[in-house]
Amino acid sequence: MTALVILPTFNEAGNLDWILDRLAASVPAAHVLVVDDASSDGTGDLADRRAADDPRVHVIHRAGKLGLGSAYIAGFGWGIEHGFDTLVEMDADGSHPPESLPAMLALHEGGRADLVIGSRWVPGGSVVNWPRSRQLLSRAGNAYARFMLRLAVKDVTAGFRVYSASDIAAMDLDGVDSKGYCFQVDMTLRLLDAGGRVVEHPIEFRERERGESKMSRAIVVEAMMRVTLWGVQRPFRRAAPPRS
Repeated sequence: MTALVILPTFNEAGNLDWILDRLAASVPAAHVLVVDDASSDGTGDLADRRAADDPRVHVIHRAGKLGLGSAYIAGFGWGIEHGFDTLVEMDADGSHPPESLPAMLALHEGGRADLVIGSRWVPGGSVVNWPRSRQLLSRAGNAYARFMLRLAVKDVTAGFRVYSASDIAAMDLDGVDSKGYCFQVDMTLRLLDAGGRVVEHPIEFRERERGESKMSRAIVVEAMMRVTLWGVQRPFRRAAPPRS
């Protein structure tokens, strides 16, 4: 199966070479799509140079900072159009270890799951160099989402994921307008409501060492509001039976 790793970028020039090299070493057969939101630090130019030297690297240039969710949707569309079987979400800042991707792909391709999540909050998962305040925020946000949405997923906000292109193609992505990290919650709900199976694989999540975090108060507020709304609506949503 052919995998496409989608890397949204905004001012990640200090990380891009490093993460592309680690991906090439960990999953040599995978292709990478850099979705750059008009970075001002030369990230897009660097991605173009890598694509010129490596046929497995591809680039989409967007007109401005349009949000994480829309970047992934653009990447999904490109991957489906170009015939990839497996679509991977991954941050470009080094927080998601490419070295964990072979095991995640094996779980997915072995038929164990329709969505594999690289999880911080299952046994064996961990976070490194995160302040306690960020850990508490992530744990509390995930606990609230589990409670409101009646989910068993421990790390529903995680952004390191493996999907089937066929599952993504079957979703109405025109109806997704979540711009921040609640995009991950939205996608999880859509897959579960379609009868899909989710497996969490433990990873070591590391705080970025270069560049600035994109987390903001607006992202947190958006996530809380949307999860609350979805929690109220969820009992009335018709879900498909779980796949066997």
